[in-house]
Amino acid sequence: MAMPMRRTLVALHRATCRRLTNAEVSLDVRHPGPLFLPVRTKKRYFIPPAVGMKTKMEGFTEAKARAAGIVGKQENIERPINISCTAGVFDPYVPPEGDARLSTLSKEGLKQRAEQIRQSATSQLAIRKIKEHDSLFKTRDFAERAQEIFVEAHNALTQFNKEKLHSLVTERCYPEMTRGNRYKTIRWSFIESLEPPRVVHARCTDMVAKGNVYGQVTVRMHSRQTLAIYDRFGRLMLGSEEQPKDVLEYLVIERHLVNPYGRWRLHGKIVPSWAPAKDPIIKTVMILGPKLRPGEEFDALNHEVPKPAAVQWYK
Repeated sequence: MAMPMRRTLVALHRATCRRLTNAEVSLDVRHPGPLFLPVRTKKRYFIPPAVGMKTKMEGFTEAKARAAGIVGKQENIERPINISCTAGVFDPYVPPEGDARLSTLSKEGLKQRAEQIRQSATSQLAIRKIKEHDSLFKTRDFAERAQEIFVEAHNALTQFNKEKLHSLVTERCYPEMTRGNRYKTIRWSFIESLEPPRVVHARCTDMVAKGNVYGQVTVRMHSRQTLAIYDRFGRLMLGSEEQPKDVLEYLVIERHLVNPYGRWRLHGKIVPSWAPAKDPIIKTVMILGPKLRPGEEFDALNHEVPKPAAVQWYK
């Protein structure tokens, strides 16, 4: 019984395989080929070119392009400029010699006053042009406002408030005020005004294009201030916090008149040629002591400090 059943199943299996083979031949069915999976090879690190090869390759590429008749684009050296302020003080005010010392009743004081009246004609024309762009400009109120800008700018400098200082001084004055103050401590205070500030000079000029007007106003300020600068070790370099000094300054305030959002900012100072020299800065230096052997003690009383050798400085 088992043998006939087995023969029947084998015959059915062979018949089914023949039918499937015939069907594939008639339909032209092909089995898909074997799949090839990519295998990750060894990681190749970037090897930088040798020193000097970059310049050689650039020159070789340029020579090859010229030989092929390809004209390269000309490179223009461009320098960024800032049009929010001018690069300096145009037609600066010349302070009279002996200002704040000579009386107006003396002979020299009367000569200085007459010279100021002669030079005020050009300033009046400039003031009229400033009022065309700034209707709120008045010489009496502007002098007090300039003094407030001066005080606020120096307070921001002592507090290292860069954002406020940028809004009070121009881009030309900012590096002059902050240069060399990275590791220093500044103590500055405005005590009082010895004379009311006044406008002594005004000028207007065009820059880059006609109609791009800038206004500069010079304000005379005679005040009493204190200034003390300490180095990074906390030692006094210049000035004193307890001893006030009388300071006569000529402040230059500038504004971009065409810009409706422009404001008056501190642009610089005019230092007259007859001004007294500034006090020297006391610098902290390290003095090398004697070489001690093991077990020896340093006796400061018997040690003589060597004097530094004279050095000739050339400008």
